[in-house]
Amino acid sequence: MNLNDLSFDLASLRTAYATGTPVRAVIAEAIRRCASDTNNAFIHRLTEAEIEPYLALLDGVDPASRPLYGVPFALKDNIDLAHIPTTAGCPEFAYTPSESAFLVQQLIAAGAVPLGKTNLDQFATGLNGTRSPYGACRNAINPDFISGGSSSGSAVSAARGWVSFSLGTDTAGSGRVPASFNNLIGLKPTIGLLSATGVVPACRSVDTVSVFAFTAADAQAVLAVAAVPDEADAFSRAAEPFGVDFSVGPFRFGVPRPQDLAFFGNEAAAALFSQSVDRLKAVGGAPVEVDLTPFLEAARLLYEGPWVAERYVAIKDFIDAQPDAVFPPVRTIIEGGRDKTAADAFAASYRLKALRRVCDAVWKEIDCLLTPTAGTIYRIADMQIDPIRLNSNLGYYTNFMNLLDYAAVAVPAGFQADGDAKGLPWGVTLAAPAFKDVPLLRLADRFHRSQPLRLGATSTSLTTTPAIGEPPKGSNTAGTVKVAVCGAHLSGLPLNWQLTQRGARLLGAVSSAPEYKFYALAGGPVQRPGMVRVAEGGGAIDMEVWEMPTEHFGSFVDGIPTPLGIGKVKLADGTWVSGFVCEAVGAEDGTDITHLGNWRAWLTHASSTA
Repeated sequence: MNLNDLSFDLASLRTAYATGTPVRAVIAEAIRRCASDTNNAFIHRLTEAEIEPYLALLDGVDPASRPLYGVPFALKDNIDLAHIPTTAGCPEFAYTPSESAFLVQQLIAAGAVPLGKTNLDQFATGLNGTRSPYGACRNAINPDFISGGSSSGSAVSAARGWVSFSLGTDTAGSGRVPASFNNLIGLKPTIGLLSATGVVPACRSVDTVSVFAFTAADAQAVLAVAAVPDEADAFSRAAEPFGVDFSVGPFRFGVPRPQDLAFFGNEAAAALFSQSVDRLKAVGGAPVEVDLTPFLEAARLLYEGPWVAERYVAIKDFIDAQPDAVFPPVRTIIEGGRDKTAADAFAASYRLKALRRVCDAVWKEIDCLLTPTAGTIYRIADMQIDPIRLNSNLGYYTNFMNLLDYAAVAVPAGFQADGDAKGLPWGVTLAAPAFKDVPLLRLADRFHRSQPLRLGATSTSLTTTPAIGEPPKGSNTAGTVKVAVCGAHLSGLPLNWQLTQRGARLLGAVSSAPEYKFYALAGGPVQRPGMVRVAEGGGAIDMEVWEMPTEHFGSFVDGIPTPLGIGKVKLADGTWVSGFVCEAVGAEDGTDITHLGNWRAWLTHASSTA
């Protein structure tokens, strides 16, 4: 195998290792690629001697026994790697940790091999990638343009194909904006899923480590390994069931109102967003217009409110002692947190609580939200002339996500066809409430693969990589129950709201096995049928199967009146599913309508004879 041509997506690496390619040969090729960095992507590239201990851990190990065996990765230089300096983009701040960050330890245990610490906007304060004493990080596709920040070098190192994935952090969009600008998947996980032990904080209460990868499948594989609860991290959260998986069926996606969209003069980006709406419709989505006003108000709290004081608290002793060591735009922002008061913090937290209630109401109408990741992109020279205003423009769609505790995935949406940024990638973001990471990744994969794109800045086609599969073992599982209904809970009928208000989703129409008597029960006011399984004389009954989050199943069952209940119903294909059954004694006063086989048919018959 010519390793020069080897794509570093996970599927290609697994194939290479399965066919006998030595891990040291692959890592040597990765080292060679990293050495070609002219984008200012790295702050510290590991030497062969520094990498050797990680390779030694793989000696004699079956590649199939490690989910990330021999996978080269990079990490943002505010995340600790043992015995390698952590600078957070500030040489004067640097320290050398004795052990790696908790999540980095998980990745190494899974077989991943770290290759370098990457450049960033200093102290993770910025969305553009130019605020670094190690040089402005240049876009992976056109070096005249910004790479996005603050996780600039992480995105570029992955996009150029030097590593398989990289770690960033995300407080206001730092794990999403660089993904958009470099043609990558950017996963901003639910806050707390990835441990922050060993990570230099920006805004501790809303920070999360993020993942850059070529595909959603690769990002999911990294998440499955790294999402381990950490007792040492007070903000760590175990994964919770994600509920109904909207990625595998018809779904509703929110789209900002036209007056809420901002592209800052970039007509090519506006056109790509319109195409993205159509593309999401083509994979089964129904658009729902969303008022973005409360989301944007929440976004302004991140920098205009007291949360900026968290940035000051994170490096208080350092910035007070050495203010001149901090980049001017970064210092201006962080020192702005010095004068925030406790009264400011409480007032803003009350306002955020109120805004979150308004914003969260949208999830009753939609499954996910579609926005641009960033409205436009800028040249490095322009960003350096007007660093505060242009940087603020980049966060228009991203600043509210973490404050509102949403999960999000940035996904490529094509290349700009004209204008100053012609030929540069552009992306959109899919967002949903916390713990919806897996359905978001699965939907992002469907959206991504609906386009003829390549991987990052490489020449490898996306079509050469496998689509996302079932969530790896260890990912948060659905946590749902399938329920078969045959009467007033059918779509459009009077009690269907008891399903939809609990977040249930219609899976499809089915028929029972031909083993049931079907009765129109006496009483009301809502008319109901009853199914009784019999040894002979039964028929097949038309039903619908719905999927409901387990957390709401108990309250649903509790509201079912006698003689009905939930038991196991046998379907025509021989499988069994939870569904409505009726006590035989309760059907004695009912009308036998088995010959109709369908509750709607009975309702039509009953109304015509009334």
